[in-house]
Amino acid sequence: MSVSPKVHTNKLTADDLIYGYMNGIFPMADTDGTLYWYSPDPRAIIPIDTYKPPKSLRPVINKKTFEVRINTNFEGVMRNCAAARKGDSETWISEEIIEAYCELNKFGKAYSVETYINNRLVGGLYGVSIGGAFFGESMFHTVPDASKIAFHYLMKILKNQDYELLDTQFINDNVKRFGAIEIPRGEYVKALKSSLEKPCLFREKGLWIKD
Repeated sequence: MSVSPKVHTNKLTADDLIYGYMNGIFPMADTDGTLYWYSPDPRAIIPIDTYKPPKSLRPVINKKTFEVRINTNFEGVMRNCAAARKGDSETWISEEIIEAYCELNKFGKAYSVETYINNRLVGGLYGVSIGGAFFGESMFHTVPDASKIAFHYLMKILKNQDYELLDTQFINDNVKRFGAIEIPRGEYVKALKSSLEKPCLFREKGLWIKD
C-alpha cells in the first residue's frame, strides 16, 4: 500500500482540511504530534447504494434502544474516538486535529452522528461533508452496537440526500463489515471530482430518529 505521506508544517486549520479533502488527501498525527498528509493507493470506500444493515443489527434497530442525534456533541465524539483503544496506547487524533475539525464543524462541513442511552453518549462517528462526498474519519462505542447504529443512520442520511461517495481511507476489518472495498487511487480521484460537483446537504429533521 502506498500512502505518500507529506509533513504538515503549519498549524492545521479548517481551510487546510477543506483543501486537503477536495484534493484527495487527509491528515493524521504521529506519536510526537507531527501531522502528515496521506493519499492511500488503493483507497477504501463504502458503496452507498448497495449498503444493507447486517441481519444481526436489524433486531437492535427495531428495539430502538438507542437515541440518535446529529451534531449535538461533536467534540465529545472526537475525544472519545481519540481515546486509546484497548491494547493500544497510541492515537492519530491529536489535540491539533481535534481543534481543526471542531472549527470545521462550526463551518458546517464536519458532522457527528451520536448514539445515546438515557441521555448518555455511548457511541458515534464523525466525518467531513463536501458536495456529494462524505469522508468518514473515526467511530467509537462504549456499549455493544452503539457505533454500528450510528453508522446505519449515517448511511440513511447519505442515501436520502443522494450522496455519491463515502470515503473510508484505509481498508481494515472494521470497515469491511460495513461493505468497504478498495479502488485504485486514479479511480478514486475521478469519483471524488464527480461527487464534489454534486450539491448535497448533510441533514435530517430533528434530533430524531424514526424509521
